[in-house]
Amino acid sequence: MTTSTPLRRTGRKAAALTASLLLGTAAGLVAAPAASADDGGGTLRMPITGIGIDSLNPFLAYFAGSLDVFSGIYPALDRVEQDGTVKPYLADSWTTSSDKLTWTFKIHKGLKWSDGKPITAEDAAWTFNLIMKNSTAATANGSLVGNFASVSAPDATTLVVKTKKPQATMLSVSIPVSGIPIVPKHIWESHVKDLKNYKNNSFPIVGYGPWTLTDYKPEQYVKFDANKDFLLGAPKYAHMIQQAFKNTDAAVAALRSGQLDYVSGLNPTQYQALRSQSGVKAFEQVGNRWNGIEVNGGARTRDGKKIGTGHPALGDVKVREALALAIDRATIVKRVRDGLAQVGASYLPPSLPQYAWQPSGSEKFGYDPAKADSVLDAAGYKKGSDGIRVDPKSKRKLEFRLGIHSDDDADAKVSTYLAGWFKEIGVKVDIQSMSSSKLNADLAKGDWDILMDSWSTGPDPTYLLGIQTCAALPDSKGEGGSTDSFFCDKDYDDLFLRQQSAFDDKQRADLLRRMQAILYKANENIMIYNANGLAAYRTDRVNGIVAGKADSTGAFPAQNSFDQYLDATPAKASSSSSGSGSGTVIGVSVTVVVVLAAGGVFLARRRSSSDDRE
Repeated sequence: MTTSTPLRRTGRKAAALTASLLLGTAAGLVAAPAASADDGGGTLRMPITGIGIDSLNPFLAYFAGSLDVFSGIYPALDRVEQDGTVKPYLADSWTTSSDKLTWTFKIHKGLKWSDGKPITAEDAAWTFNLIMKNSTAATANGSLVGNFASVSAPDATTLVVKTKKPQATMLSVSIPVSGIPIVPKHIWESHVKDLKNYKNNSFPIVGYGPWTLTDYKPEQYVKFDANKDFLLGAPKYAHMIQQAFKNTDAAVAALRSGQLDYVSGLNPTQYQALRSQSGVKAFEQVGNRWNGIEVNGGARTRDGKKIGTGHPALGDVKVREALALAIDRATIVKRVRDGLAQVGASYLPPSLPQYAWQPSGSEKFGYDPAKADSVLDAAGYKKGSDGIRVDPKSKRKLEFRLGIHSDDDADAKVSTYLAGWFKEIGVKVDIQSMSSSKLNADLAKGDWDILMDSWSTGPDPTYLLGIQTCAALPDSKGEGGSTDSFFCDKDYDDLFLRQQSAFDDKQRADLLRRMQAILYKANENIMIYNANGLAAYRTDRVNGIVAGKADSTGAFPAQNSFDQYLDATPAKASSSSSGSGSGTVIGVSVTVVVVLAAGGVFLARRRSSSDDRE
């Protein structure tokens, strides 16, 4: 049995963070507290994952940066090893009934929240029940409990979950990073009435995990202290600081100077440059995400009410098919990713070869601008004197807004190619570079036409697939939900429920491939490429940041941040290391220091980065 470790948008909703750039002289710098490059290796230092932190409220947040925080400060029922095997965490053991409708978890005795209160099964039951019954609490993870009938805690060490149908993915529901974090009932029950606005920013935050969150400055840094009594073994570092950067160039500069220990989410140019740097180890990971565009085929609420300002022509599957045919994915892989990616098609990434799907020759939407032209001609979209086609129903030109992340250089490069290719088939796009917060706010309201996006996943793809279900749409008030494209298909939903109940691996794989075929044909999420994960670390500062063995291409398994930060061990710094400095001010240049931040807000948009669930 495998579990899930997404995903999320590195970005998006995921709501997304507002990126800001602070420029100043040395006198005006903002630095993370209590860490220096000569602190004896007691502080692990890296950038905030993905595009940032959208919220410290685990019921609302989607960004990979937020998910990393939650995995460090809140417990999960179980955890997943790199090979997919499930291991105990908060629960020492679990059993299921003969009809596979009742799961019983035995919670570890004697654990305490960071404020000294006991951790009991009631905390887990309360967390799950809140998500099941409160639409706001279900914002980030509602799809994971959609099959739950009831959850109870008959005593302090027993948690009982009853499902509507057998659920083979039960052990993926609450795991670090991609699953539901368990929160302390005695802290959160007083905030339910205003859950949508609760920021959870009283430090240190009461939780339990390998780390305690002691400070957070939006768009600047997050600071943690190690939990020396952690059940699975204390972190090897006394402290951890994650800092925000405007872009990876600033983070790479900090890594080079020795002011950071580890950086992920590198672009190909940065990766190739770091491969030859002394004292730095750059490495690839098997791609665990998709990169592509989302097309607004008709934003609506769960009850069918239309919302937003999407172009009506995008509701026509033929228009979306033409867009898919107009994209030269191989060129993007070569020129934007320097070959460090795979041409996209499958909704599930290369890290899940047992589930990944590829279209047959007759199904494939390969690069074929002539066919795209003929598809639009046949559908009645005639070109005007300016070469731009017109929608025969609305009489509007096929002019679409193309939203991209302002802090993502790949978005900028890819969008330029898309604009040229789309123009060739009579479609004009207006490239709109936006902060993640703006992009995700527009997405949630349906005020967009096409968006660039990226999602990652872990060993189990339930969450990633769940954001494409009808249940992920916003409620009748236009609130909640975790949809990324407003996709909704009854056949897809039926398969989603069936795959949750499929205990036979081959049967489940078949169902997942059928789901991906539906998504592929709809072209509301058009896959462009699957990027290899690129990262680097200071060999003179840290060991144990990479786990597993590289494959024949030299790529390591996708890394799980929960395990990375727990397993990381200080290395003896070389006396000649360039990392000797008096502080962790980051983003150094010759005369100006760039301290920068990437804040954020959707889910997951939400969503991951190489690192996001965002």
